[in-house]
Amino acid sequence: MIRAGVNSPAMLVLLASVVIGLIMVLVFGYASDQKAIHQTKDRLKAHLLALRLFQDQIPVVIRCYGRILLAITRYLRLALWPLLLTALPLALVIAQLDRYLGSAPLKAGQTFLVKARVSDPEILSETSLQLPNGLTTSAPAVHVPAENTVIWRVAAETDGDYNVKVQTSSQAFSKRVVVAPGLPRLSPVRLRGPFWERIFVSGEPALPKNSAVQSIEVEYPSRSIAFAGFAWNWVWLLFVLSLVAGFAFKSILGIEI
Repeated sequence: MIRAGVNSPAMLVLLASVVIGLIMVLVFGYASDQKAIHQTKDRLKAHLLALRLFQDQIPVVIRCYGRILLAITRYLRLALWPLLLTALPLALVIAQLDRYLGSAPLKAGQTFLVKARVSDPEILSETSLQLPNGLTTSAPAVHVPAENTVIWRVAAETDGDYNVKVQTSSQAFSKRVVVAPGLPRLSPVRLRGPFWERIFVSGEPALPKNSAVQSIEVEYPSRSIAFAGFAWNWVWLLFVLSLVAGFAFKSILGIEI
C-alpha cells in the first residue's frame, strides 16, 4: 500500500508523468539517429516554406508536396524504432500503476458485487461464496446461465484486507478484497487465463488451469482524478502530463524528436 508522502492520486500521476517523460526522451535520444532526424526536419521545414513562397506555381507546388511526403516518410522510419523501444516498457508500467489508480478501494458500509465465472453452467447451482468476518451478503445469489456466471451482492461492514472464497462442489478459490482508504494496490479480477492477459488486468496468482472457476471479479468503483478543474481518467491525465514533461525535457536536453 502507498502510504505517507504520495497519498494523492493527482500527485502520484504528476510524479509518474515527469519520470516517464524524462525516460522516454532519454531513450528516444539514445536509440535514434539524432543527426538524421535533425536533417529530415530541416528539409521538411524548407519544403513547407517553399510551398508558401511558390504557391502560385503549380509545378513547384506539386514537387513540394512530393518532397514533403518523402520527408514525413523518412522521419517516421527514423522515429519508429525508438518509439517501439519505449512502448512495451511503458505499457507494463501503466499496467502496474493501474493497480493503484484504475479503481478506488471499497469503503466501510459500501455494497459491491462479486462475480464468478465457471466453465460448466451445470455447476452454477453448486457454487457458493464464503465470506470472512467483516463482509456479509446483502442479497441472494443471481445465476446467469448464458454467461456461466454467478453474482453475489456483498456489504463491507469494516475496513480490512479480506479474502473471499468461491466454493464449487470439490474446489475453493480465494479472491482478495480491499476495504480501506488511501491508494492500496488493487486487483479487480483473478483469472485462469494466459500470462499476457493476467499481467495487464490482474495482480493475483493465476487460478489453476484445470479449475472449474475461470475468473473471480470484485467490482471496485472506477476512480476519477481532479486536476486543473476537471475530472480525469488517470491514463488520459498521465498521457497529457507525460507529453508536456517530454517536450520540456526535450528542450532542456536538446534532443530532437
